[in-house]
Amino acid sequence: MTKSSNQPLAGKKAIVFGVANERSLAWASAQQLADQGAEVALTYQGEALERRVRPLAEKINAKLIIPCDVTQESSIQAAFQQIQDQWGELSVLVHSIAFAQKEDLEGRFIDTSKSGFLKAMEISAYSLVELARQAEPLMKDQTDGSIVTMSYYGAEKVIPNYNVMGVAKATLEACVRYLAFDLGPRKIRVNAISAGPVKTLAAAGIRGFKGMLAEAQEKTPLKENIDASDVGALCAFLSGPGGRHITGSTYYVDSGAHIMGV
Repeated sequence: MTKSSNQPLAGKKAIVFGVANERSLAWASAQQLADQGAEVALTYQGEALERRVRPLAEKINAKLIIPCDVTQESSIQAAFQQIQDQWGELSVLVHSIAFAQKEDLEGRFIDTSKSGFLKAMEISAYSLVELARQAEPLMKDQTDGSIVTMSYYGAEKVIPNYNVMGVAKATLEACVRYLAFDLGPRKIRVNAISAGPVKTLAAAGIRGFKGMLAEAQEKTPLKENIDASDVGALCAFLSGPGGRHITGSTYYVDSGAHIMGV
């Protein structure tokens, strides 16, 4: 397939982790990748999410719908073995996975349990390292492999009730830099997108999220919030020819909220 200005990702193979429903950032990214010509595989964890993911996969003609539990090394290995068997290569990996226990997203961060802290770190940050390690050999013959993950401004500044997730996202952004250094010689780029607040399934677990949305809209220079498609568009850009020399960085899609001092 010949690349065109409308399909800069034609011929690319992409796997997207973290699609939960039609409002998720992972789904917006999958749509944009497919619209720009990539062949996309989706993953899910458990039967409940499988029922949501399969109808979405049909919308983008995704033939590969793969079970994967990122807390289980064997499950991750099996997922990438399926990619190896079906495609033999991989161009793009999108990591849009995060989790923290509900009780750790309320009250004070200092009261975070050890088990809750470790679980948030494992799923929200370390999973990127494991997925990147499995993706590396499948991207070895690429000249422009791309790994993109999703972060939030709570990684840099204190956001009330974001708590342990903010610490996990800070770790995630550090992982992006170190992975970019490790994988750079293989021409694999690693970047993060720091999105403004969006109504997603994950956001529903944050107490006071509606207030965060209203406050964010008022404070942004553009005086408007983003939607998931804005994140998907940047993900596709970073994964395409426009992102060929962009790596190790966090890019904001937040209507300029991050530049404000108050």
